[in-house]
Amino acid sequence: MKQSEIKQLSTAELQEKLSETKKSYTDLKMAHTISPLDNPIQLRVARRALARMATELTKRDVQ
Repeated sequence: MKQSEIKQLSTAELQEKLSETKKSYTDLKMAHTISPLDNPIQLRVARRALARMATELTKRDVQ
């Protein structure tokens, strides 16, 4: 997800999306551990999306 898409989500939607992304990232890591992924860049993309969402939630909490 792009930062502009993340900013448009409500806080509840963002928390839901964050939990979904965490689960998919964990699944990707497990799959990669068992047998290498065809596209290991998926791990990086998922990890960065998680970081973007967590950062936006933190920024909203501070404000």
